[in-house]
Formats: sequence, structure tokens, C-alpha cells
Amino acid sequence: MAQSETGQEKTEEATPKRLDEAKKKGQIARSRDFNTMIIIAMAATALIITGQVMIADLSELMNRYFQPSRADMFDPAGVLRWFYGAMFDAVWLLVPFFGVMIAGAIFAPISIGGWAFSFETITPKMSKLDPVKGLKRVFSAKGLMELVKAMAKFILVAAVALIVIWTNMDEYLQLGNMPMQSALVKSGELLTWAFLMVTIALMIIAAIDVPFQIWDHKKQMKMTLQEVKDEMKDTEGKPEVKAKIRQMQREMSEARMMDAVPNADVVVTNPTHFAVALKYDPETMRAPLVLAKGADLVAVNIRRVATANDILLMETPPLARALYHCTEIGQEVPHGLYVAVAQVLAYVFQLREVQKNGGENPTLPEPEIPDAFEKFVHMPGDAPLKDSRKL
Repeated sequence: MAQSETGQEKTEEATPKRLDEAKKKGQIARSRDFNTMIIIAMAATALIITGQVMIADLSELMNRYFQPSRADMFDPAGVLRWFYGAMFDAVWLLVPFFGVMIAGAIFAPISIGGWAFSFETITPKMSKLDPVKGLKRVFSAKGLMELVKAMAKFILVAAVALIVIWTNMDEYLQLGNMPMQSALVKSGELLTWAFLMVTIALMIIAAIDVPFQIWDHKKQMKMTLQEVKDEMKDTEGKPEVKAKIRQMQREMSEARMMDAVPNADVVVTNPTHFAVALKYDPETMRAPLVLAKGADLVAVNIRRVATANDILLMETPPLARALYHCTEIGQEVPHGLYVAVAQVLAYVFQLREVQKNGGENPTLPEPEIPDAFEKFVHMPGDAPLKDSRKL
């Protein structure tokens, strides 16, 4: 089991934050054997696709530049022009081949660990120049494993190369007796075959190395339980800080809620434990809205603000309990409580009309609570229904 510098076992999988930080530092899964295999495979593919054309162009290039005229040979400026022309044509001829190999060199690393570019990986570190640490890395268990892997890869690739050479020995020896054009074509075929055989050998090595590198990277990225806890504290904050943030959020939410209480038509109370402020405008609202609600101290503050703004307080314990438990601030009252709330609001609007134009006070309603809300209303300590309005 891997251990950290503190001696604790790394038993936890790496968190996304840890993986992101490692990627920024260039610490991602990489397989050099897979990269080599892809590059050689791409080279073999390029030779198969463009080999004949490239060999024909190369033959023409050699015929053109390997037979300079006498005047060019004795003219320094002509020799330079001849040399630059030959170099340019040769490079231009090989551009598609090297372009395919460059594409393979870029694609291979991305296909395993994804795209990652970090200056930290190329920044010189004096610790890497320490000979003692270097010897420790060389003679460590990991260094021994790398040596065994390198020897195994060398033996496998060398064996494949020897088999290819031994199998085609006669054809290699005959190249010197063949015309230039035929020799180039045959060399291209033999080279392509050699690339393919080496690619097959490297595929075997990559099939072993890629899973190992991914497993080794995950093992290195593992964290101790304490590291996970510390990261959670850094990411989410300490419990004391989070509690303070939640308290501030509650206070801000309560302050916004209290600002809406003066706009209410009525505040339904328990009378002491619960308070719910309701608003209804028949012209703009489909149903009454809950502007504010609270229990205990919050309920006291709602009643205090309502009293200061001459908002009617109605002690209807069953309805107050049902509204408190079944509604959310800023939302419409539930469909099942429409009748009960309508009775309260009708009383409020009638009372306003009496206060404005005079007349007999309306009868105090007893809101009808449906059976579905009975579990919220049959609570001990309910006060009798009474009118506690402040006009």
C-alpha cells in the first residue's frame, strides 16, 4: 500500500481537485512505448500510401541533381544554387511523411492522458542534479523495474528485427546489383515491411505498458484520508465559517422577508408560535401569495412589523399551522387551502370596507381546513379563534 510522507497509507481515490492540480503540473498518465508504437505505425501507413510516389520523386530528384553540368561544378555560386535546390526539393518531398509522423507524435499522448501543457515540467530543478537522489532513483525498486522493462523491450524488438533481416537477407544482398529505380522501389517495400513488423512488436509492449502506466498514475494520485478531509475543509470551508455563512444567509433572507411584510393584506398567527403573511390582488394574481412566514422569534418579528404597519393580525391556529408547514415564501398557497384563505381574505376586505364607509362589522370566519391538512392542525396549545387586528 502506498504511503505519504507522513507515513499514512494512501487509501482514498484522488479527488477531481487533486487530479486537476496534477494535470496543471503535467502529472498525467503517459506511455512512451505507446507513443513510439503510434509514430512507427503512422510512418508505416504513410509509406504504404505515399511510398511509390515518394520513391518515384526521389529517383527523379537523384537523376536531376546527381548529374550536374561541368559549368555548375566550377561555378561556386552555381554549386550553392544546386545544393539549395536539392535540399529544398528533398525536404518538400518528405513533408507529407514527416507531417504524418508529427501528427502521430501529437495524437499518441493526448489519446491516453488528454491535453496538458505545463511549464513546470520543463523548469530546471536543482534537486534533480543531486547525485545521491539520482543513485537512489536508479537503484530503487522502480528503477529496477524500468531496467527490466527496457531490457525486455530491447530483446523483443531486436528479435523481430533479426527475424526480418534474416528472412529477407537474399533480397537485401541483391539490392546492390539492381538498377537504381528498381533498387529504390525494393528498398521501400522492405522498409515498409520492417516498419510493420516492428509496429506489431511494439503493439505487444504498448498493450502491457498502457494499463500499467494508468494504474501507476492512479496509485501515485491516491490520497490519505486526512488529505481528503483537509481538501474538503479548504474547498468548502471550516465548519465554523460555514455556520457563520449560513447564519448570515438566514439573516439576509429574513431581512428581505421582513421588507415584504408591510405589503401583506393579513398576517395569520398561531397566535405565538407561527405567523404567515398573505397578499392577494384579484387583478394581478391567480391565487394568494405567501410573502413571509416564520416560527417563534421570526414569528414575533413578523407580528411586530405587521403591527407597526397597521396590518391585520388574525389568530387562526389551524390555518396558521397548515400554511406554515405546506407553503414556501413567494409561492401561491396550496389548492387545498384556497377556501380557508378565501374566507380570511373576504373577512379582511369586508372589514376594510366597513372602516372606510361605516356599517356593521362582518362575522369572524372559522376557516375550513381539508382533511388532507388535519395532521398539521391538531396540535396541543391552540388558542381560541379571535380577532387581534391592529387598524
